[in-house]
Amino acid sequence: MRERWPAEGPRWDAEIIATAAALSFNDLATTGKLHPLTRTALDRMWTVQQKDGGWNWLKCDWPPMESDDHYGVTLAAIAVGVAPEHYAETPAAQQGLAGIRRYLQDNPPPTLHHQAMLLWASSYLPDVQTDKEKAATVSQLLSLQKPDGGWGLATLGNWQRGDKSPQDTETSDGYGTGFVLFVLRRSGMSPSEKPLQRGVQWLKTHQRESGRWFTRSLNQDSMHYITHAGTAMAVMALSACEDSKTATP
Repeated sequence: MRERWPAEGPRWDAEIIATAAALSFNDLATTGKLHPLTRTALDRMWTVQQKDGGWNWLKCDWPPMESDDHYGVTLAAIAVGVAPEHYAETPAAQQGLAGIRRYLQDNPPPTLHHQAMLLWASSYLPDVQTDKEKAATVSQLLSLQKPDGGWGLATLGNWQRGDKSPQDTETSDGYGTGFVLFVLRRSGMSPSEKPLQRGVQWLKTHQRESGRWFTRSLNQDSMHYITHAGTAMAVMALSACEDSKTATP
């Protein structure tokens, strides 16, 4: 970013949002201060925001992250919400957030996964979901917990696999379990509540020798990239559930 963006520019609009989000989380977890590069990335998001309040996101048929524009909007909202030093209150952010709210009002989340992304975003920006919507999302997520205590990513949407084979909706996985646990903690659920304790137990007993938590690709079985994100979500969930207070990231 420091060298390539000034010389060549970002490769995609999605790169700007993803970079801004990663840097915002890093700043919060380390110095608690907004680094100049983080501010640059956040401010640059608004320069490519479209008139409808969204962005031209990557749509490569790799759900849940690269299959629709809605994901990019919620990730941008989270990036702004988590940014330290009240970045969300700056004039640029306020104008951009108005666009985000307009997009979300006009474009309901297409899947439960994206409803959960909104629930996560609402922990920083409370008005992106109503109290009724928040409660409904929590209820739907809890209803999908499996007998073994985990969750399966494929149950959070209606995505089609590239080879047209059926999704595996029976098996718990790292992303589904980690993501749902983390979002439920962000919603205010206590780690002492039984569904969260059962989810934590699933994570603690399903880490592989490699250190990862496996998640099957929703697209094709030759490339399970979602396992990387699933492993990150599992770590975030475990960290959040070890804290007696609501998770801070």
